[in-house]
Amino acid sequence: MTQKIALVRHTRPGVDQQAALVEAAVEDLGGRIVPEERAAEADIVLVLGGDGTILYATELVRGRPIPLLGVNFGHVGFLAEADPESLNDVVTRVVSGDYTVDERMTIELEVTTPDGVTTTGWALNEVALLKVDRARMIEVAFGVDGRAVSSFGCDGLVLATPTGSTAYAFSGGGPIVWPDVEALLVVPIAAHALFSRPLVVGPGSELTVLLDTVHHSDAEIWCDGRRRIPAPHGTTMTIRRSDEPVLLARLTETPFSGRLVAKFSLPVHGWRGPRTHA
Repeated sequence: MTQKIALVRHTRPGVDQQAALVEAAVEDLGGRIVPEERAAEADIVLVLGGDGTILYATELVRGRPIPLLGVNFGHVGFLAEADPESLNDVVTRVVSGDYTVDERMTIELEVTTPDGVTTTGWALNEVALLKVDRARMIEVAFGVDGRAVSSFGCDGLVLATPTGSTAYAFSGGGPIVWPDVEALLVVPIAAHALFSRPLVVGPGSELTVLLDTVHHSDAEIWCDGRRRIPAPHGTTMTIRRSDEPVLLARLTETPFSGRLVAKFSLPVHGWRGPRTHA
């Protein structure tokens, strides 16, 4: 069966030229290119760009079992599977269907403003509640499974998946969580409180955040840094695990530890590996 491949690219200089080469190679190998706007009809989405472009591509196939494979034309490219140097091999394997697929947990949220209007959203990496007024903190009350846990003033609050633990949550001081661990992360940003450490809760928990009505500090909610939801004071947001994962295609069996070292250029000198006993 002919493999249908949607091609999503960044507008960075040089990417268009590479995209043209990819399109020609796919046709030569017997595959078929599907336009970006019809990505939901493809068998796989090939993304030429960084993590932001991959996050954009997830929106195109949301709710459909279509994997994405990223070739990193960005900076860190933590979600990407390959580098531009291996693009020819990537195309060959994508056309032949020679890849495996990882499921990545996503989160969904409900946002209810004081006027009773409810908005829904979702994220692969994180949902971030951020202050609007740079001169003022936002006051939040936070709970898990219907029970209060803490309240504090802060610049923001990041609620992340394990996939997002290497993104904004990591920059905010949160832990790195292996992607096969099912959990939700809560990471306060610049919190003014005695207890403001990051939390890791189970995947079945429901997180609730209340934006204080007294201090009149408005905020905004960002899903994966791409989709914005206004959050005036008095807003309530609820976050839980979503039933719709994102599928990422993989070409190698490199463990997450190896990917972590490579992407963050971690120093590993002195490591001698596990000892074997006769």
